[in-house]
Amino acid sequence: MLYFLYFLKDEFILLNVFKYITFRSFGAGVTAFLLSVFLGEKFIQFLKNRQFKENINEDGPQTHSVKAGTPTMGGVFILAAIVISSLLWANLLTEKIWFVLLFTISFGIIGFIDDWLKLTSGKGMRARVKFLAQILTGAFFLILLVASQNEGFSMTIRVGEVQNYPFTTIILPYIKEAIINLGILYIPFSLFVLVGASNAVNLTDGLDGLAIGSIAVAATTYIIFAYLSGNVEFSSYLQIPYIKEAGELAVFLSAVGGACLGFLWYNSHPAEVFMGDVGSLSLGAAIASTALIIKQEVLLVIIGGIFFIEALSVILQVASFKLTGKRIFKMAPLHHHFELSGWSESKVVIRFWIICIVLAIIALSSLKLR
Repeated sequence: MLYFLYFLKDEFILLNVFKYITFRSFGAGVTAFLLSVFLGEKFIQFLKNRQFKENINEDGPQTHSVKAGTPTMGGVFILAAIVISSLLWANLLTEKIWFVLLFTISFGIIGFIDDWLKLTSGKGMRARVKFLAQILTGAFFLILLVASQNEGFSMTIRVGEVQNYPFTTIILPYIKEAIINLGILYIPFSLFVLVGASNAVNLTDGLDGLAIGSIAVAATTYIIFAYLSGNVEFSSYLQIPYIKEAGELAVFLSAVGGACLGFLWYNSHPAEVFMGDVGSLSLGAAIASTALIIKQEVLLVIIGGIFFIEALSVILQVASFKLTGKRIFKMAPLHHHFELSGWSESKVVIRFWIICIVLAIIALSSLKLR
């Protein structure tokens, strides 16, 4: 919305700054952070007054029993901060902004319904119903996204040689000219990425600050990719896909990062509030949908490596127990295994954050290693 002040630059020259994505990204991040902190204080008190408190899973570590009674559904004010900040600072004439907002809000609604049922009836949505809702919602918006991206994207393979590719094409990082057009198979592939990422974030959300800090790192990493992908010169030099108007996604991602930091203000150990499914599902969808649009979906395995490993640990644990009757880990997801191995909660969180940062650096190296 504030972007439109740029059109008044002839009367007020200072308004020219609203043209620049870098300035608006900074503004979106700061705004989302302040909104998250401000709304968080009010919303936490509201949750306490309404007795909207987390029921701790009895199957988890015994040390988590002290967390019982902590307010949940904090993802509501994360989502509010992201949406408000994005609407304020992004160029709303860019359809890609609307797509990522729709993905984020729709998955947030699914998470909200699940959280609400848990708090009011003691039981959330059935796993199958919840999963089906994610698939149907994701498939609907993905079909709209693919259908709307008729221009596809362009990519400089060699100096002076630019080729155009359909949106259904994926790029393999680190390998030069590793380009695969999935065609109609892109829909199930992208759906797997979207649903898988949102549920992986949900599984990771088990320790104070773990998931939200990891999302902040992932969002920051994708800010760089989005900005570079939306710039013809940078994308050409780095031989990454040029996506028209993708730079605006840096504004959205800055809002995501700022809102995450604001939530961490209250979610750091010991947590004053949990995000709930409304937060984890929407944040996972925000990162995954951005990765899909800027054609860095494969790289999500590295940037979101912590989420991938956490989800994989659950899959391996369940498969091993069903097939052999034995468990691979002391408890899954993986963060609980390290807790039961003697690591303090804060140490697990900080070490996982460090891994996230290292993985982000490895992912950024793909800009030159190919």
